[in-house]
Amino acid sequence: MDTSKNSNRVWIYDTTLRDGAQREGLSLSIEDKLRIAHRLDELGVPFIEGGWPGANPKDVQFFWRLQEEPMQQAEVVAFCSTRRPGKVAAEDQMLQAILSAGTRWVTVFGKSWDMHVTESLKTTLEENLAMIRDTLEFLRSRGRRVIYDAEHWFDGYKRNPEYALETLKAAIAGGAEWLVFCDTNGGTLPHEITRIVREVVESLTAAGFAQAVSQLGIHTHNDSETAVANALAGVVEGVRMVQGTINGYGERCGNANLCSLIPNLQVKLGFDCITTAQLASLTEASRFVSEVANLAPDDHAAYVGKSAFAHKGGIHVSAVERNPLTYEHLQPEVVGNLRRIVISDQSGLSNVLVKARNFGIDLNQQDDRTRDILTRLKELENQGYQFEAAEASFELLMRQALGERPQLFDLKGFHVHCHKDNGNTDALATIKVTVNGQDILEAAEGNGPVSALDAALRKALVNFYPQIADFQLTDYKVRIIDGGSGTSAKTRVLVEWSNGQKRWTTVGVSTNIIEASYQAVVEGLEYGLMLLKNPLKTAPAPV
Repeated sequence: MDTSKNSNRVWIYDTTLRDGAQREGLSLSIEDKLRIAHRLDELGVPFIEGGWPGANPKDVQFFWRLQEEPMQQAEVVAFCSTRRPGKVAAEDQMLQAILSAGTRWVTVFGKSWDMHVTESLKTTLEENLAMIRDTLEFLRSRGRRVIYDAEHWFDGYKRNPEYALETLKAAIAGGAEWLVFCDTNGGTLPHEITRIVREVVESLTAAGFAQAVSQLGIHTHNDSETAVANALAGVVEGVRMVQGTINGYGERCGNANLCSLIPNLQVKLGFDCITTAQLASLTEASRFVSEVANLAPDDHAAYVGKSAFAHKGGIHVSAVERNPLTYEHLQPEVVGNLRRIVISDQSGLSNVLVKARNFGIDLNQQDDRTRDILTRLKELENQGYQFEAAEASFELLMRQALGERPQLFDLKGFHVHCHKDNGNTDALATIKVTVNGQDILEAAEGNGPVSALDAALRKALVNFYPQIADFQLTDYKVRIIDGGSGTSAKTRVLVEWSNGQKRWTTVGVSTNIIEASYQAVVEGLEYGLMLLKNPLKTAPAPV
């Protein structure tokens, strides 16, 4: 990989598997790391930092597995520190483990801040320079290409710029191909990044290190909510490698978010990072990593969030329908996202018409039913319903108003009994429902009233609609709408469903949490069946 030629290229360096994995509550197995690494490879990320071989058994095994399942285009990078004070690099077992990982590239971090040298390493400033130079020289002598991460660079430069520059010169002398400025504590602001990078470029150029100036990198943390802005500021000043993580995962407040950085660099600033087709898969990659990491996606994340191109206000929707540029800074398809029109009490006729079109329903502004749907929507939202988060329920409402809602079953009533014994609570639900002209009475148990109701309804319907067995309740949210009313307050319940291919959400509202839950459960099953063509015809005869 030649990293020195194209001045318009910004090299993306992903550290999700190492720095990102230090996020509180995030734990990745070896299989998780392999899946993410291969997805990043498909995304076109040129450098993927895999971890610190020797630091823990998981990272050792990860690098072994990679030799059996190599990347298609990405370079996987091993990460480590400089040698220990007073040691010889060739005899440092930590560095032997790095060589055993078998990667072409190694990233080495060293101390830039004199306070860290004297207080953390408990050594001299001269020894720290020797540690940097010796470690890099040793790795280069073993055929490795080296990236040098200048840890705490900006804090170190602010306190002692002369010494901080000496650490970079030691790294250059040791054979580093990239010098990366790290804002390790995340406390630097963009204007400081601009000034310091500019000063460093001038100092290194004046000292005769023009080649080093052409291959500078930046690694920023988000403790001041400026990680992305800081990285961009560095690139504007000449930095050509940007380190970050997918979705901004990382220790404390996280790292620079590559899902924002890549489109900002490529679309807004005109740099080459990945191909246009790969950029169009960015949203999918973001959600894939969220799924593997078992972390809920940030719906409001820039570019890749579910709400990034969502429009709620009626005036906004009307304008976007005429020209998306009125309220969108780029086409969502560029990053693989979608435009969404949100339905709420702030909606106008434009919202209803767009949603109708999305549902395959033919409506226009002159149709009285359009205004009737909008009026009904606002009435229900005033009662506590929230259709922007429950589009399946809104489609059912719309089809009901148009006389197109299929009568798949008719609920006659239900009863729930809860029993607590030795600290355990069980629930028994009984329901009566009519399906295809037949009255069905069923009962089922569950670990709670909602679980029991769901089980009883499925039991009653499954012989008529066997596809119900594939419907999974994937999320359940409860919100107290008017908390000042105490125990008589209205409750809103949102239930998310999946059939393995599509997700949908339904809503229920009542002063009775069980009734609200049941509304959402019934509509969830009804909507799932509505997605199927003639679901009753494929069912066996009821027993």
